[in-house]
Amino acid sequence: MHKKEMSSIYLAGLIQGIVLVAFPAASTLFTNPHYFNFSSTQYGALFISQSILAIASSALSSKISRRLGAKSTYLFGLFANSLSMALFAFSALIIHEELLVYPLLILATTFLGIGFGLTVPTINTMAANLRPKQVDTVILILNALLGIGTVLAPVLISIFIAYGAWWGLPLILVVALALLIAFSTSLTLPGEKTDGTLPSAPLPKKVFIFIAFALFYGYVETLNGNWASIYMRQVQDAPLQMQSLALTIFWATVTVGRIFFACVERYLPSRRVFQGLPIIVMIAFLLLGILPHDNPYLSLCVIGIAGLGCSALLPLTISLGTSQLPSISQSVAGIVVAFYLMGYGIAAFTPGFVLDHSSYQLSNVYSFSSIAAIVLAFLAFYINRGSKANS
Repeated sequence: MHKKEMSSIYLAGLIQGIVLVAFPAASTLFTNPHYFNFSSTQYGALFISQSILAIASSALSSKISRRLGAKSTYLFGLFANSLSMALFAFSALIIHEELLVYPLLILATTFLGIGFGLTVPTINTMAANLRPKQVDTVILILNALLGIGTVLAPVLISIFIAYGAWWGLPLILVVALALLIAFSTSLTLPGEKTDGTLPSAPLPKKVFIFIAFALFYGYVETLNGNWASIYMRQVQDAPLQMQSLALTIFWATVTVGRIFFACVERYLPSRRVFQGLPIIVMIAFLLLGILPHDNPYLSLCVIGIAGLGCSALLPLTISLGTSQLPSISQSVAGIVVAFYLMGYGIAAFTPGFVLDHSSYQLSNVYSFSSIAAIVLAFLAFYINRGSKANS
Protein backbone atom coordinates (compact mmCIF):
# COMPACT_ATOMS: atom_id res chain seq x y z
CA MET A 1 0.00 0.00 0.00
CA HIS A 2 0.94 3.67 -0.49
CA LYS A 3 3.53 2.76 -3.12
CA LYS A 4 3.17 6.04 -4.98
CA GLU A 5 3.33 8.04 -1.76
CA MET A 6 6.46 6.22 -0.59
CA SER A 7 7.98 6.64 -4.06
CA SER A 8 7.42 10.39 -3.85
CA ILE A 9 8.98 10.55 -0.38
CA TYR A 10 11.97 8.43 -1.38
CA LEU A 11 12.53 10.45 -4.57
CA ALA A 12 12.38 13.63 -2.52
CA GLY A 13 15.06 12.25 -0.22
CA LEU A 14 17.30 11.41 -3.17
CA ILE A 15 16.90 14.79 -4.87
CA GLN A 16 17.21 16.68 -1.59
CA GLY A 17 20.55 15.00 -1.00
CA ILE A 18 21.87 16.21 -4.35
CA VAL A 19 20.52 19.73 -3.78
CA LEU A 20 21.97 19.92 -0.26
CA VAL A 21 25.50 19.09 -1.40
CA ALA A 22 25.38 21.04 -4.67
CA PHE A 23 27.01 24.08 -3.06
CA PRO A 24 29.71 22.25 -1.03
CA ALA A 25 30.43 20.10 -4.10
CA ALA A 26 31.27 23.32 -5.93
CA SER A 27 33.55 24.52 -3.10
CA THR A 28 36.62 24.31 -5.32
CA LEU A 29 34.90 26.66 -7.79
CA PHE A 30 33.94 29.14 -5.10
CA THR A 31 37.54 29.51 -3.88
CA ASN A 32 39.17 29.22 -7.32
CA PRO A 33 40.49 32.53 -8.75
CA HIS A 34 39.39 31.46 -12.25
CA TYR A 35 35.77 31.10 -11.13
CA PHE A 36 34.14 32.87 -8.14
CA ASN A 37 37.42 33.66 -6.30
CA PHE A 38 35.89 33.83 -2.79
CA SER A 39 38.00 33.77 0.36
CA SER A 40 37.56 30.97 2.93
CA THR A 41 35.52 33.33 5.10
CA GLN A 42 33.29 34.32 2.16
CA TYR A 43 32.78 30.67 1.28
CA GLY A 44 31.83 29.79 4.85
CA ALA A 45 29.54 32.83 5.13
CA LEU A 46 27.50 31.57 2.17
CA PHE A 47 25.92 29.05 4.53
CA ILE A 48 24.97 31.40 7.39
CA SER A 49 21.57 32.44 6.03
CA GLN A 50 20.98 28.87 4.87
CA SER A 51 21.54 27.58 8.38
CA ILE A 52 19.39 30.25 10.04
CA LEU A 53 16.44 29.74 7.69
CA ALA A 54 16.82 25.96 7.77
CA ILE A 55 16.77 25.99 11.57
CA ALA A 56 13.71 28.24 11.67
CA SER A 57 11.77 26.35 9.00
CA SER A 58 12.54 22.90 10.42
CA ALA A 59 11.64 24.05 13.94
CA LEU A 60 8.33 25.38 12.62
CA SER A 61 7.71 22.54 10.17
CA SER A 62 5.35 20.61 12.45
CA LYS A 63 3.31 23.77 13.21
CA ILE A 64 3.20 24.67 9.51
CA SER A 65 2.12 21.10 8.70
CA ARG A 66 -0.74 21.34 11.20
CA ARG A 67 -1.94 24.61 9.66
CA LEU A 68 -1.42 23.88 5.97
CA GLY A 69 -1.19 20.08 5.98
CA ALA A 70 1.96 18.00 5.55
CA LYS A 71 1.43 17.76 1.79
CA SER A 72 1.38 21.54 1.29
CA THR A 73 4.43 21.93 3.53
CA TYR A 74 6.22 19.25 1.54
CA LEU A 75 5.38 20.82 -1.83
CA PHE A 76 6.42 24.27 -0.65
CA GLY A 77 9.75 22.82 0.53
CA LEU A 78 10.33 21.29 -2.90
CA PHE A 79 9.50 24.62 -4.56
CA ALA A 80 11.98 26.49 -2.34
CA ASN A 81 14.66 23.97 -3.33
CA SER A 82 13.90 24.57 -7.01
CA LEU A 83 14.24 28.36 -6.56
CA SER A 84 17.62 27.79 -4.92
CA MET A 85 18.91 25.74 -7.82
CA ALA A 86 17.52 28.19 -10.38
CA LEU A 87 19.45 31.05 -8.76
CA PHE A 88 22.58 28.89 -8.53
CA ALA A 89 22.42 28.14 -12.25
CA PHE A 90 21.78 31.82 -13.06
CA SER A 91 24.92 32.84 -11.13
CA ALA A 92 27.00 31.44 -14.01
CA LEU A 93 25.97 34.45 -16.09
CA ILE A 94 27.45 36.95 -13.60
CA ILE A 95 30.24 34.81 -12.13
CA HIS A 96 32.88 37.57 -12.26
CA GLU A 97 30.57 40.32 -10.93
CA GLU A 98 31.28 39.84 -7.21
CA LEU A 99 28.98 42.67 -6.07
CA LEU A 100 26.09 40.89 -7.80
CA VAL A 101 26.94 37.20 -7.68
CA TYR A 102 27.70 36.97 -3.95
CA PRO A 103 24.31 38.34 -2.78
CA LEU A 104 22.62 36.17 -5.41
CA LEU A 105 24.31 33.04 -4.04
CA ILE A 106 23.38 34.01 -0.48
CA LEU A 107 19.77 34.26 -1.65
CA ALA A 108 20.13 30.85 -3.31
CA THR A 109 21.46 29.23 -0.13
CA THR A 110 18.69 30.97 1.84
CA PHE A 111 16.04 29.28 -0.30
CA LEU A 112 17.93 26.01 0.11
CA GLY A 113 17.73 26.43 3.89
CA ILE A 114 13.97 26.95 3.71
CA GLY A 115 13.54 24.01 1.34
CA PHE A 116 15.68 21.63 3.36
CA GLY A 117 14.15 22.71 6.67
CA LEU A 118 10.61 22.08 5.45
CA THR A 119 11.22 19.01 3.30
CA VAL A 120 13.41 16.76 5.46
CA PRO A 121 11.41 16.78 8.73
CA THR A 122 8.18 16.43 6.77
CA ILE A 123 9.27 13.43 4.69
CA ASN A 124 10.70 11.72 7.78
CA THR A 125 7.40 12.18 9.63
CA MET A 126 5.30 11.11 6.64
CA ALA A 127 7.46 8.02 6.10
CA ALA A 128 7.07 7.04 9.76
CA ASN A 129 3.29 7.53 9.53
CA LEU A 130 3.03 5.43 6.37
CA ARG A 131 5.08 2.56 7.87
CA PRO A 132 4.48 2.78 11.66
CA LYS A 133 5.63 -0.81 12.29
CA GLN A 134 8.90 -0.35 10.41
CA VAL A 135 9.99 3.08 11.61
CA ASP A 136 13.72 2.36 12.11
CA THR A 137 14.07 0.61 8.74
CA VAL A 138 12.02 3.15 6.77
CA ILE A 139 13.87 6.12 8.27
CA LEU A 140 17.24 4.48 7.57
CA ILE A 141 16.25 3.74 3.96
CA LEU A 142 14.97 7.28 3.44
CA ASN A 143 18.15 8.77 4.83
CA ALA A 144 20.23 6.29 2.82
CA LEU A 145 18.58 7.65 -0.33
CA LEU A 146 19.31 11.16 0.86
CA GLY A 147 22.88 9.95 1.31
CA ILE A 148 22.97 8.55 -2.23
CA GLY A 149 22.00 12.01 -3.42
CA THR A 150 24.87 13.53 -1.48
CA VAL A 151 27.23 11.03 -3.14
CA LEU A 152 25.93 11.87 -6.61
CA ALA A 153 26.32 15.65 -6.20
CA PRO A 154 30.15 15.85 -6.28
CA VAL A 155 30.33 13.20 -9.01
CA LEU A 156 27.84 15.05 -11.19
CA ILE A 157 29.39 18.47 -10.60
CA SER A 158 32.81 17.05 -11.54
CA ILE A 159 31.39 15.73 -14.81
CA PHE A 160 29.77 19.06 -15.63
CA ILE A 161 32.96 20.95 -14.71
CA ALA A 162 34.95 18.69 -17.05
CA TYR A 163 32.63 19.76 -19.88
CA GLY A 164 32.84 23.42 -18.89
CA ALA A 165 29.18 23.61 -17.85
CA TRP A 166 29.01 23.27 -14.05
CA TRP A 167 25.68 25.15 -14.12
CA GLY A 168 24.11 22.11 -15.81
CA LEU A 169 23.65 20.30 -12.49
CA PRO A 170 21.47 22.94 -10.79
CA LEU A 171 19.53 23.37 -14.03
CA ILE A 172 18.74 19.63 -14.19
CA LEU A 173 17.71 19.73 -10.53
CA VAL A 174 15.20 22.50 -11.27
CA VAL A 175 13.58 20.23 -13.87
CA ALA A 176 13.65 17.18 -11.57
CA LEU A 177 12.02 19.11 -8.72
CA ALA A 178 9.32 20.47 -11.04
CA LEU A 179 8.49 16.93 -12.18
CA LEU A 180 8.40 15.66 -8.59
CA ILE A 181 6.06 18.49 -7.57
CA ALA A 182 3.75 17.63 -10.48
CA PHE A 183 3.81 13.92 -9.55
CA SER A 184 3.13 14.57 -5.85
CA THR A 185 0.28 17.05 -6.28
CA SER A 186 -2.36 14.35 -6.82
CA LEU A 187 -1.14 12.00 -4.06
CA THR A 188 -2.80 11.44 -0.69
CA LEU A 189 -0.04 12.04 1.82
CA PRO A 190 -0.43 11.62 5.61
CA GLY A 191 -0.78 14.67 7.82
CA GLU A 192 -4.05 16.55 7.37
CA LYS A 193 -4.23 20.20 8.36
CA THR A 194 -5.84 21.02 11.72
CA ASP A 195 -6.65 24.23 13.55
CA GLY A 196 -2.90 24.55 14.23
CA THR A 197 -3.16 24.04 17.97
CA LEU A 198 -2.20 21.15 20.17
CA PRO A 199 -2.83 20.59 23.88
CA SER A 200 -0.04 22.33 25.78
CA ALA A 201 2.38 20.00 27.53
CA PRO A 202 5.86 20.48 28.95
CA LEU A 203 8.74 19.19 26.87
CA PRO A 204 10.16 15.91 28.20
CA LYS A 205 13.51 16.52 29.88
CA LYS A 206 15.14 13.90 27.70
CA VAL A 207 14.46 15.95 24.57
CA PHE A 208 17.42 18.15 25.52
CA ILE A 209 19.78 15.18 25.24
CA PHE A 210 18.53 14.59 21.70
CA ILE A 211 18.89 18.32 20.99
CA ALA A 212 22.51 18.28 22.16
CA PHE A 213 23.24 15.13 20.15
CA ALA A 214 21.75 16.62 16.98
CA LEU A 215 23.75 19.84 17.46
CA PHE A 216 27.10 18.08 17.87
CA TYR A 217 26.31 15.61 15.09
CA GLY A 218 25.50 18.46 12.71
CA TYR A 219 28.91 19.92 13.49
CA VAL A 220 30.94 16.75 12.90
CA GLU A 221 29.09 15.78 9.71
CA THR A 222 29.43 19.25 8.18
CA LEU A 223 33.11 19.47 9.05
CA ASN A 224 33.50 16.63 6.57
CA GLY A 225 30.70 17.50 4.16
CA ASN A 226 31.72 21.13 3.63
CA TRP A 227 35.46 21.06 4.28
CA ALA A 228 36.83 17.69 3.12
CA SER A 229 37.56 19.03 -0.38
CA ILE A 230 39.22 22.14 1.05
CA TYR A 231 41.28 19.90 3.36
CA MET A 232 42.53 17.91 0.38
CA ARG A 233 43.56 21.12 -1.41
CA GLN A 234 45.03 23.14 1.45
CA VAL A 235 46.56 20.40 3.60
CA GLN A 236 47.29 17.61 1.10
CA ASP A 237 47.80 19.78 -2.03
CA ALA A 238 45.72 17.27 -4.00
CA PRO A 239 44.58 17.87 -7.62
CA LEU A 240 41.03 19.03 -8.39
CA GLN A 241 39.73 15.54 -9.21
CA MET A 242 40.94 14.19 -5.88
CA GLN A 243 39.39 17.12 -4.05
CA SER A 244 35.98 16.22 -5.48
CA LEU A 245 36.67 12.54 -4.81
CA ALA A 246 37.06 13.27 -1.09
CA LEU A 247 33.49 14.53 -0.88
CA THR A 248 32.23 11.60 -2.95
CA ILE A 249 33.98 9.09 -0.69
CA PHE A 250 32.64 10.72 2.46
CA TRP A 251 29.01 10.69 1.33
CA ALA A 252 29.40 7.24 -0.26
CA THR A 253 30.51 5.71 3.04
CA VAL A 254 27.72 7.58 4.85
CA THR A 255 25.22 6.03 2.45
CA VAL A 256 26.72 2.53 2.46
CA GLY A 257 26.75 2.62 6.25
CA ARG A 258 23.07 3.55 6.41
CA ILE A 259 22.12 0.77 4.00
CA PHE A 260 24.33 -1.76 5.79
CA PHE A 261 23.01 -1.01 9.26
CA ALA A 262 19.42 -1.10 7.97
CA CYS A 263 20.07 -4.58 6.52
CA VAL A 264 21.73 -6.03 9.64
CA GLU A 265 19.40 -4.47 12.21
CA ARG A 266 18.15 -7.93 13.23
CA TYR A 267 21.68 -9.08 14.06
CA LEU A 268 23.25 -5.80 15.18
CA PRO A 269 20.91 -3.82 17.45
CA SER A 270 20.53 -0.14 16.66
CA ARG A 271 21.61 0.95 20.14
CA ARG A 272 25.01 -0.75 19.73
CA VAL A 273 25.52 0.95 16.37
CA PHE A 274 24.45 4.26 17.88
CA GLN A 275 26.96 3.89 20.71
CA GLY A 276 29.90 2.80 18.56
CA LEU A 277 29.78 5.17 15.59
CA PRO A 278 30.90 8.33 17.46
CA ILE A 279 34.10 6.49 18.46
CA ILE A 280 34.84 5.86 14.78
CA VAL A 281 34.35 9.57 14.04
CA MET A 282 36.71 10.50 16.88
CA ILE A 283 39.45 8.21 15.55
CA ALA A 284 39.04 9.60 12.01
CA PHE A 285 39.30 13.21 13.20
CA LEU A 286 42.43 12.48 15.22
CA LEU A 287 44.01 10.81 12.18
CA LEU A 288 43.15 13.72 9.88
CA GLY A 289 44.86 15.98 12.38
CA ILE A 290 48.16 14.10 12.37
CA LEU A 291 48.47 12.73 8.82
CA PRO A 292 51.59 13.93 6.94
CA HIS A 293 50.93 16.53 4.26
CA ASP A 294 51.96 14.27 1.37
CA ASN A 295 49.45 11.44 1.91
CA PRO A 296 46.34 12.29 -0.13
CA TYR A 297 45.36 8.65 -0.69
CA LEU A 298 45.57 7.81 3.00
CA SER A 299 43.58 10.97 3.71
CA LEU A 300 40.82 9.75 1.39
CA CYS A 301 40.68 6.47 3.33
CA VAL A 302 40.36 8.31 6.64
CA ILE A 303 37.64 10.57 5.24
CA GLY A 304 35.82 7.38 4.26
CA ILE A 305 36.15 6.11 7.84
CA ALA A 306 34.67 9.39 9.07
CA GLY A 307 31.74 8.87 6.70
CA LEU A 308 31.10 5.40 8.09
CA GLY A 309 31.17 6.85 11.60
CA CYS A 310 28.58 9.47 10.67
CA SER A 311 26.39 7.13 8.62
CA ALA A 312 23.48 5.98 10.79
CA LEU A 313 23.64 8.61 13.53
CA LEU A 314 21.10 11.11 12.18
CA PRO A 315 18.37 8.63 11.14
CA LEU A 316 18.79 6.71 14.40
CA THR A 317 18.52 9.96 16.37
CA ILE A 318 15.17 10.61 14.68
CA SER A 319 13.83 7.06 15.09
CA LEU A 320 15.03 6.71 18.70
CA GLY A 321 13.60 10.12 19.54
CA THR A 322 10.27 9.19 17.98
CA SER A 323 10.05 6.03 20.11
CA GLN A 324 11.41 7.50 23.37
CA LEU A 325 9.46 10.79 23.23
CA PRO A 326 5.91 9.65 22.35
CA SER A 327 4.27 12.82 23.69
CA ILE A 328 6.01 14.90 20.98
CA SER A 329 6.62 12.17 18.39
CA GLN A 330 5.18 14.27 15.53
CA SER A 331 7.64 17.08 16.31
CA VAL A 332 10.78 15.00 16.91
CA ALA A 333 12.03 15.08 13.31
CA GLY A 334 11.65 18.85 13.13
CA ILE A 335 13.42 19.39 16.46
CA VAL A 336 16.30 17.05 15.58
CA VAL A 337 16.79 18.55 12.12
CA ALA A 338 16.63 22.11 13.51
CA PHE A 339 19.50 21.53 15.92
CA TYR A 340 21.38 19.39 13.41
CA LEU A 341 21.27 22.45 11.16
CA MET A 342 22.49 24.67 13.97
CA GLY A 343 25.56 22.44 14.18
CA TYR A 344 25.75 22.57 10.38
CA GLY A 345 25.88 26.36 10.51
CA ILE A 346 28.63 26.40 13.13
CA ALA A 347 30.79 23.98 11.15
CA ALA A 348 30.06 25.66 7.81
CA PHE A 349 31.32 29.07 8.93
CA THR A 350 33.72 28.66 11.87
CA PRO A 351 36.60 26.80 10.11
CA GLY A 352 36.79 29.45 7.38
CA PHE A 353 36.96 32.23 9.96
CA VAL A 354 39.66 30.36 11.90
CA LEU A 355 41.72 29.74 8.76
CA ASP A 356 41.58 33.38 7.65
CA HIS A 357 42.28 34.90 11.07
CA SER A 358 44.86 32.58 12.62
CA SER A 359 47.84 30.41 11.77
CA TYR A 360 45.85 27.20 12.25
CA GLN A 361 45.26 24.72 9.43
CA LEU A 362 42.28 22.47 8.81
CA SER A 363 44.27 19.59 10.29
CA ASN A 364 44.27 21.47 13.61
CA VAL A 365 40.53 22.05 13.33
CA TYR A 366 39.93 18.32 12.83
CA SER A 367 42.11 17.43 15.82
CA PHE A 368 40.24 19.81 18.10
CA SER A 369 36.88 18.63 16.74
CA SER A 370 37.51 15.09 17.99
CA ILE A 371 36.20 16.48 21.29
CA ALA A 372 32.78 16.86 19.65
CA ALA A 373 32.83 13.17 18.72
CA ILE A 374 33.66 12.25 22.32
CA VAL A 375 30.67 14.30 23.50
CA LEU A 376 28.50 12.38 21.01
CA ALA A 377 29.65 9.08 22.51
CA PHE A 378 28.62 10.18 26.01
CA LEU A 379 25.26 11.49 24.81
CA ALA A 380 24.63 8.23 22.91
CA PHE A 381 25.19 6.34 26.16
CA TYR A 382 22.46 8.33 27.92
CA ILE A 383 20.07 7.98 24.99
CA ASN A 384 20.64 4.22 24.95
CA ARG A 385 19.69 3.98 28.61
CA GLY A 386 16.23 5.18 27.60
CA SER A 387 16.18 2.73 24.70
CA LYS A 388 16.79 -0.18 27.08
CA ALA A 389 14.10 1.08 29.43
CA ASN A 390 11.57 1.15 26.59
CA SER A 391 12.44 -2.33 25.32
